Amino acid sequence: MASSDDHRLEPRGAWPRILRAGLTTSIVDGLFSSVLNVAAYGSSVSRLFQGVAATVIGNSAFTGGARTAALGVLMHCGVAFAWSAIFVMVVMRSERVRRMVAAWPGVLAVASAYGPAIWMVMSLVVIPVLLQRPPSITFRWWVQFFGHVPFVGIPIVASASRGAFRQRDE
Repeated sequence: MASSDDHRLEPRGAWPRILRAGLTTSIVDGLFSSVLNVAAYGSSVSRLFQGVAATVIGNSAFTGGARTAALGVLMHCGVAFAWSAIFVMVVMRSERVRRMVAAWPGVLAVASAYGPAIWMVMSLVVIPVLLQRPPSITFRWWVQFFGHVPFVGIPIVASASRGAFRQRDE
């Protein structure tokens, strides 16, 4: 029998957590980005996701209609699932992180670091490499930086952590 403080994640439990976190984050962040793009920036949801697609297919994405917008949505979901999977793997391997996310204050603390970290990697490394141009740190960049706490970090951390702790008999 395992000791009372030997909490581990069962590997077979990773997929449900990745699925839950990826779906939740895809929806929450997609809605946040869509509302922000329409309400604050006067653009459209289609143009938002065409912009996502443009990172891999270039400016022709903006004239590609629904097809390139759909590609952008798929890319958005893929990124949400990838970052969710990374977080689940960290939680599975780190007792320290599991202890931190065992209660809401820890979930908020971890999400406050993880969400902006995701934005920094994407906006300072991944997107500039794909577009072959340096990032532009503007007011919109900072909106995304801080928006990644409630609309990316919290959905990933809370969804991936929910029900993550099971005592395992050895």
